[in-house]
Amino acid sequence: MVKEQVSTVDNLSQQSTEQLKQHLIELAQPRDGDSLSQKNKFYQTTLSPICEELAKRNPNPKPEDQAPLVLGYWKPIWSSIPFQDVLPGRRRDQSYQIFREDGYYANIARYAPATDWPILRRFSVNPVVYDLMLIQKYKIEQGEWQIENVGIKQALNLGAWELTLEKADHWFKQVMASSGETTDAKDMKVKLPFSKKANQQASKQLKGAAQAKPILEHLYIDENFRLVKSKRESKQRPSYTIAIRAT
Repeated sequence: MVKEQVSTVDNLSQQSTEQLKQHLIELAQPRDGDSLSQKNKFYQTTLSPICEELAKRNPNPKPEDQAPLVLGYWKPIWSSIPFQDVLPGRRRDQSYQIFREDGYYANIARYAPATDWPILRRFSVNPVVYDLMLIQKYKIEQGEWQIENVGIKQALNLGAWELTLEKADHWFKQVMASSGETTDAKDMKVKLPFSKKANQQASKQLKGAAQAKPILEHLYIDENFRLVKSKRESKQRPSYTIAIRAT
């Protein structure tokens, strides 16, 4: 088990960048299932010194140099973005970020509603799962990342098959090929077998997410590792995401 403690500045400065990245992954990955309040506290007490040290060593501080590096497939291993856990039962092993060369990217995640729907808890495998895709546009303008939420796609599927990276990528390509920028952004209601309370809360969050213009900053980025600071709105408390290259 990784010992969680606040590292001293001297200790961090003596470690290599690869050591810092690995240490951050080992600390954060097992804690991605924490509540949002736990994550925010965990960042402040444990992760922030490592993140600050990595930010000093960012090999690509200019967004113009970062854009080519984000292309392709990523797996978020820890995030304090509230939207990530808008619905219960997120499968963290089946969550992906996909960046395309045409300026679009998607956050895709699978949710298993058994945690919210008692009748499904008797099954060892969830017979019904919910897949959610947030489609966004990105560009670099005046030396900053400009993000626009295009819309949201949602699908009800059989839980017998895994949402692999290949299947998530195929879904994203299908959506973009068939509708381009057109999504169900105007109708953010979740109409799936979650409880009424979860549906109402999720619908409110989804609508807010679709209307927001997020602020994004890469504190550190290289070919295989991203440390991202973001805000859904300028007045919102910063959120942090740690992502590694998916293969």
